Amino acid sequence: MTTFWSWYVTILSLGTIFALTWLIFGTRKGQRQESTEETVGHEFDGIAEYDNPLPKWWFMLFVGTIIFALGYLALYPGLGNWKGLLPGYDYLDNEAKTPFAATVQIANGEQRNAGWTGVHEWEKEMAKADAQYGPIFAKYAAMPIEQVAQDEQALKMGGRLFASNCSVCHGSDAKGAYGFPNLTDNDWLYGGEPETIKTTILAGRQAAMPAQLDSLGESGIRNVAGYVRSLSGLKNPEDMKIDLAAGQAIFSTTCAVCHGADAKGQHSFGAPNLTDKIWLYGSSFAQVQQTLRYGRNGKMPAQEAFLGNDKVHLLAAYVYSLSQQPVEK
Repeated sequence: MTTFWSWYVTILSLGTIFALTWLIFGTRKGQRQESTEETVGHEFDGIAEYDNPLPKWWFMLFVGTIIFALGYLALYPGLGNWKGLLPGYDYLDNEAKTPFAATVQIANGEQRNAGWTGVHEWEKEMAKADAQYGPIFAKYAAMPIEQVAQDEQALKMGGRLFASNCSVCHGSDAKGAYGFPNLTDNDWLYGGEPETIKTTILAGRQAAMPAQLDSLGESGIRNVAGYVRSLSGLKNPEDMKIDLAAGQAIFSTTCAVCHGADAKGQHSFGAPNLTDKIWLYGSSFAQVQQTLRYGRNGKMPAQEAFLGNDKVHLLAAYVYSLSQQPVEK
């Protein structure tokens, strides 16, 4: 903030407070001290106002707010470039090497109060947490993911990380939702190996199922949808004119490059297995046609910058453990 605007804000703020102080004390002097039945001479909807002084408690409360305002502006930033008397840290000083210190060293060697600010409170709390819990995360990060997945304490920590960062999409039970994969089975778009899971969480994934309506037309979409559903043993609508042979031919020339000639998918493309009964966007005839017509674009956001390698390592172990549980019969 420039010097002009700093002084402008300071004078305006203090001037308003002092004007209100003068107003409250000035009007207090002109008031009668005793109560009366007289009114101020006007009424609203039959309600008249007595010409009595303000109650003392109200006056003292007003004075208290003025004292509070002056104290607040002295301790915290609020008057232009004034940074307040409370110790803090200067997030604008490029020469400050210790952003969480109460004072900063400036060019001429002088130390001065950096002033309180809440701008970096989050970073300050994160630094404290990293100092306290960092060694624990580092210990698990040095262990193989398979070994971490056997550690009870590590799984509890991973479960909390999952609940805070992943459950919004994959569900609190990790069984997914429409467009978000189930993480408790063994059906993996990009592979379920421990290191692959970690790579997925660290770097994210960008899936792309291209739209096929323009190239196949409605009849082609209908035939391919019927053929793909038949691979999972699903029964197609009887009132639809579906040529499964034509659908298979189109699949072999158009879809097999990603999903494989056997339609069991390829992890390198993130292309799902079409022969099981696991459908990310629904298995009904209408839903499969919708996917073929307009395509799908799923995105798993990268977590490396947000969580860091050590936490992701722990999270990957937790996710890996979910698919290693015995299947309930």
